[in-house]
Amino acid sequence: MSQTVQADSLITLNYRIELDNGTPVIDTFQGTPATLQLGAGEMMPALEACLTGLDVGRRERFTLAPPQAFGDYKPELIERVRREHMAEDRIEAMSVMEFVAPDGSRYQGLVREVDDATAVIDFNHPLAGKTIAFEVEIIGIL
Repeated sequence: MSQTVQADSLITLNYRIELDNGTPVIDTFQGTPATLQLGAGEMMPALEACLTGLDVGRRERFTLAPPQAFGDYKPELIERVRREHMAEDRIEAMSVMEFVAPDGSRYQGLVREVDDATAVIDFNHPLAGKTIAFEVEIIGIL
């Protein structure tokens, strides 16, 4: 069995994603390691690409610019929605809501502002436009 991560490996690892100012977003180093099946959509392709080729026991840190990480921030993904078109009555600023598109797909958006008639919803990923650090330690390949 290979001790090098392949594009379809089932791996156990510790990982940390943090903003470029050092603010942690997720950190398994302080808790339970993660087990992921690469190539199955459990992790973003750009992050999986960082893992491919690493050996068991290896610890690496990668810096990913917005286009490689969670995408650029797109102002066109901010929409003002009339409250009458929203399913929920109680809407609070800075809360996350789920919306269903006509084709049945689901999208989450962050409520930026809300008043009696409308709400401003940001459909960008919360980390869009941000450079991130991705630190990994490969514990094992199953």
